[in-house]
Amino acid sequence: MKPGIHPEYHEITVIMTDGTEYTTRSCYGKAGDTIRLDIDTKSHPAWTGVQRIMDTGGQVAKFNKRFAGIGARTKG
Repeated sequence: MKPGIHPEYHEITVIMTDGTEYTTRSCYGKAGDTIRLDIDTKSHPAWTGVQRIMDTGGQVAKFNKRFAGIGARTKG
């Protein structure tokens, strides 16, 4: 490896969504930094097989309410 062109490789702590943590080596941040994950293998549907149910009716109603006046002509 060429000297001086590679990032520093050091230990960091990773905290999973359920609160468990482990130490790994990474180029992220500085030595001793912590990463708190929002999604991991314990919570993501790709690994758990549990799908989240979307509230499509509520989303459509919210969209219609927000953009109801767009395109409406007014007498002027």
